[in-house]
Parts: sequence; C-alpha cells; structure tokens
Amino acid sequence: MADGDRPIHRNANATLLSVVVVTAALYFARLVLIPLALATLFAFLLGPLVNRLKRWGLGRFPSVVLVVLTSCLVVAVLGTVMATQIADLAHRMPEYEQNVRKKLQDLRSSGSGVINRVTRIVRNVTDELTPPPPAGGRPGEEKPVPVEIRKTPFAPLELAQTLLGSALNIVIMAGIVLVLVIFILVQQEDLRDRLIKLAGARRVNLTTKLLDDAAARVSRYLVAQLAVNTCYGVLVGIGLYFAGVPNPVLWASLAALARYIPYLGVWIAAALPAAVAVAVDPGWLKLWLVFGIYFGVDLLVYNFVEPLLYGSSTGLSPIAILAAAVFWTWLWGPVGLLLATPLTVCLVVIGRHVPRLEFLSVLLSDEPVLGPETRLYQRLLAMNLEEATDVAEEFLKGKSLEELFDRVVIPALRLAEEDRHLGNLDDDRQHFIFENMQLLVEDMAEREQELVAGQNGSRPRPERKKPAPPADATPEVSVICIPARDEADQIAARMLAELLKRRGVAAAALCSTALAGECVEAVTQAKPRVVCVLTVPPYGYMHARYLCRRLQSDLAGMKVVAAVLTERDSEELKHREPKLPAAEVVASLKEALNAILALEPTQESEPAETALSTR
Repeated sequence: MADGDRPIHRNANATLLSVVVVTAALYFARLVLIPLALATLFAFLLGPLVNRLKRWGLGRFPSVVLVVLTSCLVVAVLGTVMATQIADLAHRMPEYEQNVRKKLQDLRSSGSGVINRVTRIVRNVTDELTPPPPAGGRPGEEKPVPVEIRKTPFAPLELAQTLLGSALNIVIMAGIVLVLVIFILVQQEDLRDRLIKLAGARRVNLTTKLLDDAAARVSRYLVAQLAVNTCYGVLVGIGLYFAGVPNPVLWASLAALARYIPYLGVWIAAALPAAVAVAVDPGWLKLWLVFGIYFGVDLLVYNFVEPLLYGSSTGLSPIAILAAAVFWTWLWGPVGLLLATPLTVCLVVIGRHVPRLEFLSVLLSDEPVLGPETRLYQRLLAMNLEEATDVAEEFLKGKSLEELFDRVVIPALRLAEEDRHLGNLDDDRQHFIFENMQLLVEDMAEREQELVAGQNGSRPRPERKKPAPPADATPEVSVICIPARDEADQIAARMLAELLKRRGVAAAALCSTALAGECVEAVTQAKPRVVCVLTVPPYGYMHARYLCRRLQSDLAGMKVVAAVLTERDSEELKHREPKLPAAEVVASLKEALNAILALEPTQESEPAETALSTR
C-alpha cells in the first residue's frame, strides 16, 4: 500500500468505527433518547408558532404555554372524535354480519374447486415429507410420556393489568415528552449557547450554521407534512362520505396519521375502510371504490400538493427516505419510523457542514453530487451518447447555448484532454468521445430554441453528417477560428464559430490537422479582420503561443485573439510567462465572443462553411 493511501484508510476506518459506536449507543440508550428525540421533533414543529407569537409582543413563556395547550386541546379533540367513531362502528358491526357471511359463502362456493385442490396438494406434500412413526420401540427404550395441554381459563384481571400497564407506559412517555417540549421551547437560546460551547468557541460560525440549517429544514418539513397529511385526510374523508362508507371521519383521521409512514402507510390505512366496505355493501363495488379513492387522492396529493408545499424542504432522495425508514425502525421500532425522516434530515445537514461526515450528505441528499460537466464526460466515457445528450438537454433548459458551451462542454473537454495526455483513455473511447462531442455540439446548436424553451420531446439520435466537399475558393469570412493543436481545440473553434454566426458575424473554423503554415495560408487567402486561436488545457498553451507569433510575424496588422479555455481568470493569463502575442487574451468562449465583437462589429452576412479547406 502506498504511503499516501494510509491516511485515507485510517480516516475511513476511524469513520466506520465512529458510525458503529454511535449506532450501538443509539440502540442501547433508546429508552432515554426516544423521549428526547420526540420532544425535539415537536419543538421543531411548534417552534415557528412560538416565534410568531413572540414577535407579536407576547413573552416567550406565555407563547410556549399557549401553543402547547392549544396543541394538547387539538390532540384531545381528535382523540375523542376517533374514540367516538370507533365505538359507533363497533356498535353497528353486528348489522353487517349477514353480508359478511354471504360473501364468505360466495367465495367458498366459487373457489371451492381451487381451494380443495390446493389443500389436497399441500396435504400430500406434507405427508410425503413427514417420516412415518416407528412400528415398535427398541428393547429397553422408555416410551414417551403423553403430555396433555390444557387451556387456562380466561382471566379478565390479567388482561386488564396488561392493558393498564401499556396505557400507563404511554401516559408516562407522553408526560415526559410534554415536559421536555416545554423546556426546549422555553430555553431555546440557552440550549443553543450550550451546544455552541460544547462544539468549541472557535467553531461558533460552523455550529450556528448547522443548527440554523437543521432547524429550518426540519421545521419546514414538519409543517409541510402536517399540511399535506391533513389535506389528504380531508379529501379521503369527503370521498368516503359520498361513497357511502360509514364513519368517514374516523378513516380520514387514520389516513392522515398513517401517511406519516413513508409510502406504505396510506395502503395500510386503506385496508380498514376497505374491510368495512366489504361488510356494508352486498356487492363488491364499494371495495374497489375505496381503493380508487385512496389511490386517486394519493396521486393528486403527490403530483400537485406535495411539490407546492414541500419544495426543497428536506433535501433527501427517495432511496434515502426508504433506507432511513428501515434503519430507524430496526433501531427504535415504530417510534423510529415516525422519526426517520426528521432525524435523517439532521444527518444530511451535519454532513454538509462537517467535512469528515460529508459522506452522509453524499449518500442521503437529493442534490446532484456530480456537476453537469462531469456527468457529461462520464456518459461519454461509458460510450452512451443518448444519456450524454440528456445531460446537455437538461442543462440547456432556460439557459443559452453560450452557457452550455462554456460551463459544460468545455470543462468536459478539459477532463478528456487531461485523461488523454495521462494515457488513461484507450483509442476506442478517445475516438468515441471526440467524434460524438462534435455531434452533440451540432445537435444542441440546431435545437437550441426548443431546448431553451423546455420543449424537447422525442428526438432522433444525432447522426454523423457527411462532410461537404472542399470548395475551390475560400469563402469570404470576417473571423477565422484556429484550433491550436488537437481535436478538443477543433471542437472549441467550431463552437466559437457557431456563436459568432448567431451574432451575424461570418466565421469559419479550421481543422486541427492543418499545419501552422497551412493555417497562415488559409488566413492569407480569406483575409479576415480577426483571427482567434483556441486551445483547451491542460496542454496546448505553447502551441497557441507559436501560432499567435507566426500570425503576427507573417501577417502584419492582423488582429489576433488568444483563447485559453481554462478555469483561471483572464487577467492571470495575461500575466503568464511567456506571454501570448495577441491583441486580446481570454479564458472562455463568452470572453472571446465579446473581444471579437469589439474588434469586428456585428454585421448581417451569409454564414460561412463550418470548416475551411486548407489544402
């Protein structure tokens, strides 16, 4: 193992050990941490209301008491309504017994043949797999003593003790959480100061950003989720009411509560009213109607209400939400399922602000971890032109062709050039990347208007155009773009020529295979007003300098613009030694375009061919 790799492996091992230790601590300390986590969750939910009342002139303590009491009153009213609805449903269930029996008989009669055959097959397989009992015991072997299992009589007192014990635990837990919520809301500033002190006085800025980001994201998410779930419950209740399902208020409340369980909660809640619909309706119509209501409302909320209210409130990817639900349920049970998303949001925020834990943000957040230039280059490395085109199309929506070239295509070309010069590209990939990058540029230029407007629908795969036959005479152009060295420079030259033609400037681009003398000859024949020499780093600077010096010496008075398409600032390029002998030195296609337009005013003219003949 190289010495440079050892610190990386040591850091990875230390991080893995820390994750294991923290997970073990969360598991074994769950009896203490669960009430604290629930209290923090409710404090995030109620915090914005407390702050609003405080801004209106009410003190912090009265604001906290008012908000907490109002919340408890709402929960009590909701619980009373649900208990009343459950009692009413239990009272009316004997009325539906006849419908249930009839449907069971129908199922038994209609599927008796299938049921009997399946039962017979299972019984036969079981008999074959079960070894037969021995015919007689061995001499001296003791016979097994028969055991008789008797059912203990029903003990109402034991059942009552069990129920009372569970209810008492819930009440105690609720009381602890309520007290913690009040103290967290009242001493919010003091708790923040203590956390900052624990993090260290030199990390005040980092800790403040972390706490504010976590509080804002979790609060936004909880408020938005409460609004979405309430809206979902109301719509479901209305649908079930008109469908004739009894106790729609109960099912609406259960639907709103069950929706806190990611993805599956809605269908768990739908099973209960579906069972009631089977008991109520003599036929089967209401059963399918109930599932249709739940499915339709879920689609409506998912596609319209959630994007409006959620926005970027959490910053979690869908796979992260599912993984978090599984992890926290395994760790803390049903309470962990309720806390999964808020706790994972906190982990993502920590990963964004603590460099050592950045992997949490990379794994769990919904933000793209690769820039569009890296994604474009990766798709081309994978020799997938379709996905590379999708990346370019996605970036171009609402932007311009100039931005696409400067911020995506040129950086991707720089990555390709670096790998090529390091020997990391084989011949097949190298040929694929540069050939299809040119096709991609041409395709984006042809469909710029519809892509910028976001109207890209089904599109044909870009096809290689047949090169036009070389012209006998060089067309009249105002600007000639000369690639300094290789194919990447040639693609950059053609991109600049395309941008110039869109500004009304007759421009052309030479081939990268042309020698310096051939380039000078082409410029002499065309007699342009401006010449631009382009190169894509990390190499090619000296080739660009040689071409600029040759043009200045052979063509006196020629206006030369040198474009070194790097991430550096153009002012830094102007002071680089040895200097480029050019009228203007620029670092991007946008700067090159502006410099050329300043030297050559825009004029309406016929666009020239993309490439000039140099032979």
